[in-house]
Order: sequence, then structure tokens, then C-alpha cells
Amino acid sequence: MQKILKRVICVIGSAAAAVLLFFLIANCILLIGTGKRVLTLGELSDIEEYKGSFDVIVVLGAGVRPGGVPSDMLRDRLEVGNELYFAGYADKILMSGDHMSPDYDEVGVMKRYAIEAGVPTDAIYLDHAGLSTYDSLWRLANIFEAKKVLIVTQSYHLPRALYLARAFGINAYGLSADLRPYRSQTYRDIREILARGKDFVLAITKPSATYVGTKISLNESGENTNENPFWKEGT
Repeated sequence: MQKILKRVICVIGSAAAAVLLFFLIANCILLIGTGKRVLTLGELSDIEEYKGSFDVIVVLGAGVRPGGVPSDMLRDRLEVGNELYFAGYADKILMSGDHMSPDYDEVGVMKRYAIEAGVPTDAIYLDHAGLSTYDSLWRLANIFEAKKVLIVTQSYHLPRALYLARAFGINAYGLSADLRPYRSQTYRDIREILARGKDFVLAITKPSATYVGTKISLNESGENTNENPFWKEGT
């Protein structure tokens, strides 16, 4: 009995060690492989060739509070995205977030915020089906067919977003939207370790996003993306 118990403990220990090793390797690959792609606004302004060279500025969605108020993290992403737009790094902004329920509309809140800051409504594109970082980047490559982008999110999130962008053949740089300390950041950091492992695998297998739909041209007006196409299609 003791031999069986020892064998079971050994198997469980080996499995746990293998899982930990996998997450360690996945996180190291993501962090090391994308480090040079994370830029500050100062670094961008020092390289004049960056101005106007991007297809679109991509702002990744985050939580929205009752009443359509962006969370602190989302507000900071939008502030940085707006700043990049007005600085001339791209003439379009893509808001990618969750709008698969009539009662929860991240991208609508994001667009209103940008319009109030002075961004023209036709320069703002909405991806209503950016339910996850993976979905947002899959759709950026396969639905919007973007080739060179600036991705805006918080620094803990950027390596995963940039790694996925590279996996889909997108030439992407990241801008951190860390404009303040955020509550519960330790929890997010721990969760991100697990999410990097998950998306490391997805970057290899490349399944389709949760919602696919038809291609959307960034050469047409952003107004064409205001309505959620999946409600029309019933998918």
C-alpha cells in the first residue's frame, strides 16, 4: 500500500512540476519575445518614421460600470489611444471589446469617450466581438486584415497581446496605458500568468474566434461598424 501511495504521489508531483515548467517556459517566451515591441510615447516621438505608418490604433476593451462609465483601466486605455490618434500615428482607432449583450456594450462606451475627446466618428471602428484578447487579435488579422498596428492596454497585458499579434502575422507595437495604480493588480498579475500559458497554446493551434462574421474594410467609414452584425445574423 505504501509503495502504491508513493507512486501516486510521485506521479502527481511529476505532473505538477511539468505544468509549472510549461507555464514558466510560456511566460518567458512571451515576455522575452515581445519586450522590444513595448514602447513609450517618448520613444515613439523620437522615431519620426512611426508617424502615420500604422494602419490603425487598437484599444483593447475592459470593464464598463453601470450607466456606461468606463472603468479606470479602460479610461486610461482610451486616453492613450486618443493621444496617439491626435499625435498622428494613425488616422483610425479600432475599439475591440465585448458587446454580445444589449445590456453590456464596451465598444459603444469606448466610441462615445473618443468622440467626446474630439476623434471624428467615422475614424472610429468597432469590433463588437472582442470577447477575449485572443478573439480581438484573431479578428484584427482575419476580419479587419490589419498589417501594422499600435496596441493600447496596460503593461501586464501587452506581452500576450503582442505575442498573439505576431502569431497572426501582424507587425504590432504596444503602448502601455498605466496612468495610475490599479486595485486588485496582484490578482490580475497572477491570472495573467495562466492566461499567457493558454494563449501560448492558442497561438500555435489558431482556432477561429468565438464569432467570425464577414470581413470589414478599414478603408471604409468607421460608421459602418456601429451596429453589431451578429445580432442581425442571429449567430
